[in-house]
Amino acid sequence: MRNSPAYHHSFQNLQENGLSFEQVFERIVTFMKGNPKGHYRLMVGTDSQVHKSQTTFITGIVIQNEGKGVWACIRKVNVPRKMTHLHERISLELSLTEEIVSMFTEERKNELINIILPHLYQGATFTMEGHIDIGAGKRNKTSEFVKEMVTRIESMGVEPKIKPNAFVASSYANRYTK
Repeated sequence: MRNSPAYHHSFQNLQENGLSFEQVFERIVTFMKGNPKGHYRLMVGTDSQVHKSQTTFITGIVIQNEGKGVWACIRKVNVPRKMTHLHERISLELSLTEEIVSMFTEERKNELINIILPHLYQGATFTMEGHIDIGAGKRNKTSEFVKEMVTRIESMGVEPKIKPNAFVASSYANRYTK
């Protein structure tokens, strides 16, 4: 796992650069501890953009306390070639999302759940979602991949979201791919 791209690419947001995954996780813990009675959604999604000589992949991690704010960051990965085959690109997007999701080990997920656990009866919630930049509509070029990609993210124990509900991939990450 040490040779995994996640260890060679740091995370960033508008306030901070060069964050390790451990620092990202600490920021999420701090954010949740700020209001342990919140309704939290931890969302991970990737988008890509083909450029002249490379393809840029941006994976977004967003922790949202519904109605009360978010903390978010991205990780950028460049592939030094034009990836023109849609299935290959969508599959790599999902692989990068899966890689980040897998860093949220059972131990880490339990640490996050334990923040809200004492407040469940006051309505506190925690869910983890994998946002996939594909749509099921008949006119959507990615619709034929929906079942495959949704199954992959479900197999990780994460709730899949596709367009129009996959906003971490289709909106947040997308703005950084240009």
